[in-house]
Amino acid sequence: MGVEAKIAPSMLSSDFANLASEAQRMLDCGADWLHMDIMDGYNLNYCLLHKPHFVPNLTIGAPVIESLRKHTKAYLDCHLMVTNPLDYVEPLGKAGASGFTFHVEVSRDNWGELVQRIKSKGMRPGVSLKPGTPIEEVYPLVEGEYPVEMVLVMTVEPGFGGQKFMPETMDKVRALRKKYPSLDIEVDGGLGPSTIDMAASAGANCIVAGSSVFGAPDSAQVISLMRKRVEEVQKNY
Repeated sequence: MGVEAKIAPSMLSSDFANLASEAQRMLDCGADWLHMDIMDGYNLNYCLLHKPHFVPNLTIGAPVIESLRKHTKAYLDCHLMVTNPLDYVEPLGKAGASGFTFHVEVSRDNWGELVQRIKSKGMRPGVSLKPGTPIEEVYPLVEGEYPVEMVLVMTVEPGFGGQKFMPETMDKVRALRKKYPSLDIEVDGGLGPSTIDMAASAGANCIVAGSSVFGAPDSAQVISLMRKRVEEVQKNY
């Protein structure tokens, strides 16, 4: 048996006015984790003077994580699409985040320190990469002295929900699974009943799904279907 299947509904697709109840609804539907997208926003004036933010959208931060934590004991799988992830470690640790996944594109020079800081705050470190980033860039982070415990392969460009799945990114998942049989490999972007077979067969075991879950007439059925697909493949590892 391979790694365990984890289904993580993306709360970016939830009703933010009822975040706590939406989180509980997903857990009641069989979700393992709750995926929290933390984006720093694209500020034009800031970019003229400094380096740009990571994505143009602006979403939740530590205060929202802290508020949600008061209503759930669930694993809060935080994906940081930010320029300076080190700035977020302490506030997210205090807020109650469970996982802290940063982008390799903004952490090439300080990932060792970043991973140590994440773990010191009681969070599980992960690294993500955009569709255009070579998969080889994350290998040192998996094999280093202070390794990450999960790799998130973006299957859309980060920044907005509801995008179309990019099947060419599955080559990265296959390469990771071949090289690291016991690694948690997460995929995020355009995942649902029509694309889960591609992701699962490539070796992904942690599945982030937003609109396909929240927009479904029966969210529990979609979560169950995706879990079964992953489990069927992982039995062969």
